[in-house]
Amino acid sequence: MHKIVLAITGASGSIYAKQLIEKLLTVKNQWTDLAVVMTENAKTVWATELGNKDYESYPIHYYGTNDFMAPFASGSGQYNTMIVAPCSMGTLGRIATGISNDLITRAADVVLKERRKLILMVRDTPYNLIHIRNMETVTLAGGIICPATPSFYSVPKTLEEAAATVTDRILDLAGIDIKTYRWGN
Repeated sequence: MHKIVLAITGASGSIYAKQLIEKLLTVKNQWTDLAVVMTENAKTVWATELGNKDYESYPIHYYGTNDFMAPFASGSGQYNTMIVAPCSMGTLGRIATGISNDLITRAADVVLKERRKLILMVRDTPYNLIHIRNMETVTLAGGIICPATPSFYSVPKTLEEAAATVTDRILDLAGIDIKTYRWGN
């Protein structure tokens, strides 16, 4: 069973966070805890991109970015998976350099030090050399960089279907068993 932290930063791509929450809620039998940390900028971007505040209606526990009493702020909380989606380049940089200045970066630091699964869905383009080096640093530390790059071999017909090619891949990386398009099937 998984104990999952989902962090949502202010990078563009709220559709990905929305899909991850909704898909995780459909597979409750695969996790015991789902904790969400959402920055204030993420709330603004969500409202701008999706035209709603649906994040307020999901039956999940939200933690503030300064709540260092959250159970996943320590390795003893035993959260084994952290997904940052979308992950801003600023958050990536702070994670890569070990700057734990909020709950998101502290939780990522904990996941890395405990050798658990950290998945960063970076959502920016193009990358500069600093971004690339930060991605390298996180990868060398055991994290997984999963850019928000949709695939098209499943021939998605809607924006939601295209986004699902990314969110389904993230859930696969997290070890969540989902039904999705598989190459060759």
